This record gives sequence, structure tokens and C-alpha cells, in this order.
Amino acid sequence: MNSRGERGAIVGVTEHVNTAVLVTLGPDGVLLDRRTILLTEPGVPTHPHHHEGSWAVGRYLKTPGARRMSLAAAIALVERVRDSAAQGARAGLDTLAAATAMPITAIAIRACPDIPSTIEGRIADHRAQTVADSVMYREALAVAAQERGWVVHWYDRERVRSEAATRLDPEDLDAFLNAMGRAVGPPWRAQEKLAAMAALASTHR
Repeated sequence: MNSRGERGAIVGVTEHVNTAVLVTLGPDGVLLDRRTILLTEPGVPTHPHHHEGSWAVGRYLKTPGARRMSLAAAIALVERVRDSAAQGARAGLDTLAAATAMPITAIAIRACPDIPSTIEGRIADHRAQTVADSVMYREALAVAAQERGWVVHWYDRERVRSEAATRLDPEDLDAFLNAMGRAVGPPWRAQEKLAAMAALASTHR
């Protein structure tokens, strides 16, 4: 476990469905690690709030693959997926920490919108159920990081580029990211670049 006052590496995260891209930078902005982790085991639904939860309250029942289910069953399913994501997040961060030579002290995760705190509330709210699964995965990563003693930074996707650019001359950011991508090799997509910017933006905090 790392001290909160220790200057160490920072992990930038971009989550997509039940996977997370992790880009780890040293405090000087040097790339230390790039990986993608799976947060849930095979066979577990990836969108239990949005799909099964919606079906339980009568939404989207005419869409292909939809089936009727009780609200209690939908809540139990979300709990199962949430537990799976918690285990996957812990395992993924444990593996990352073991593979990184420099101690990791912080992680940057995309900020979560304000939604109900309960599963039932998230399912019932039409807006919330569309983002609740993504929030669930981000929360799993945040909890796993906090258990390791890492500081959690929540970044705004709309502002992270400008915040990352404060570490460099703004016109140099793209060149910096492209050089990083060439050094590490593919895949180096928008997801990896966003995670790298999130880590870079957090290194001055």
C-alpha cells in the first residue's frame, strides 16, 4: 500500500462496457504501462441496469432479445454483476501494481453523473438507467483503487484535454501522445489517448 503523500505513478482510465483501458504514467509523464482489463467474467450480462433492469419495469420489451423478468430478479442480477466487477477491478489493479516498477499512488477515472444511489432507483429513473452500468464499472475501479491506498481523481472528459495541455505547450500535446503511441505500439486508439491525457492531467495535482 502506498502513502498518499508519496509521489508516484498515476493510472489514467477509460472504461468501455465491461472493459477498462489503463495507461500508467510516471510523475514526469513517462509511459510505464498500457493494458486493457476485463472487469467481469464471461457469461455475465454487461448492461444489467439498461437491459434487464429496463425489461423488469416494462421498457424496451419489444426489442430483440428482450424478456420479461421481475424487479427482484433484475436487482439480484445487477448485484451479481456489481460483485463480479468489484472482483475484476481488484484483480486488474493488483496485476498492474505488480507489473509496474514504480509505486502507483493515484488513479484518474471519468467523473460519474449524479444518479440515484440504489439499484432500484437507478433502474426506475429513465435517464439514470442509461448510464448506471458505466457508473457501476467506474465505481468498482474507484473502490478497488482506494482499497490499495491510491488517491482517486475524477476527470471531466470535456476538460481533460486542456488540463493535460497545461503540462506541455498546448500545440505539443498531440505530438506527445503520438510519440507515446509509437513507442508502445498498437493498439493506440482514442481510448488510450484519453486515458493518457487523464493521467497526465492528474500528475500536477
